[in-house]
Amino acid sequence: MIRAIVIDDSAYNRVTISRLLEKQGDVRVVATAVNGEDGIKQVLKHKPDVITLDLEMPLLDGFAFLRWLMANNPTPVIVVSSRASDRSVFKALEFGAVDFIAKPGGRVSSKLEEIERDLIAKVRQCAEVKLENVKSRIVEETKPEEPRPMVAGRAVDLITIGASTGGPPALQLVFQKLPLMRVPIVVAQHMPPTFTRLFAERVDRLTQYKVKEAENGEALVPGVVYIGPGGRQTEVVRNGDVLRIRLADKAGDDLYAPSVNRLFDSASDACGDRLLAIILTGMGDDGSIAIKKVAARGGKTVAEAAETAVIFGMPGEAIRTGVVQKVLPLPEIPDAIFEICTTA
Repeated sequence: MIRAIVIDDSAYNRVTISRLLEKQGDVRVVATAVNGEDGIKQVLKHKPDVITLDLEMPLLDGFAFLRWLMANNPTPVIVVSSRASDRSVFKALEFGAVDFIAKPGGRVSSKLEEIERDLIAKVRQCAEVKLENVKSRIVEETKPEEPRPMVAGRAVDLITIGASTGGPPALQLVFQKLPLMRVPIVVAQHMPPTFTRLFAERVDRLTQYKVKEAENGEALVPGVVYIGPGGRQTEVVRNGDVLRIRLADKAGDDLYAPSVNRLFDSASDACGDRLLAIILTGMGDDGSIAIKKVAARGGKTVAEAAETAVIFGMPGEAIRTGVVQKVLPLPEIPDAIFEICTTA
């Protein structure tokens, strides 16, 4: 039985989220709270397995609550926020939240039932979260002061990265530490529409890389990071010497959009042995099928080690294929990327 606390200043939201959780049979809501101050009291009293958290609350908001929680009683947190077009969710992830869900329809929403499937899946996956790794990924909102020269990447034409739960702070850390490379980078991060653009804008501001949401048909430019848009499939195709983005609508049976498998598969067709494919933290096995194709065509493969992954599902499944060449803790991955790309 998963013991949950629901923190939200709206009585309607508290009741509805609690009902959605408890109807599953394997989740019990042991308490609710009206703000962060009340939330602290309930956490100390009940010691829950997971917390759902609103960000906008009176007295003590979600950010202040997260700071206290991660310092005093680390617990997996899923942000359920009305800020559907706000960058604040990424700040919450950096403060220690595991994942987020946008409330459909605003702060007090009659459409909360629409998030039921996503909410339950994320609550259940919290059982696999490594909280010590969540805490280690708290990154500073500082951009490097001195610009660094761009370094040629002689050994690869393209870097592709796949990530899911725990991915946004991990990706930000990678791009803050990675020297500017004369190689385009395409990212498939499991994330809803709108948030991929906001995430791209945030990483663009906090790193020396130019980071943008990928657009259909655009040519890939060395030194630019392209984030696959949420709700669509991002692929890479080659036209002569030019690599381009190809976006496709999500099919009815697609489990993920953007899909790491779709990105890696198409990039392998386009780049062959001049592709570097990297899998970071995440739930499930997305990427494990296509990474075998990357390796079979001579591409380079890297996966995050269990010792730093927030959830070891995706990198673990990739490693189990036997084709991953380097398994590294997250802080060592930027140096590995640099070495792979600059070694002719």
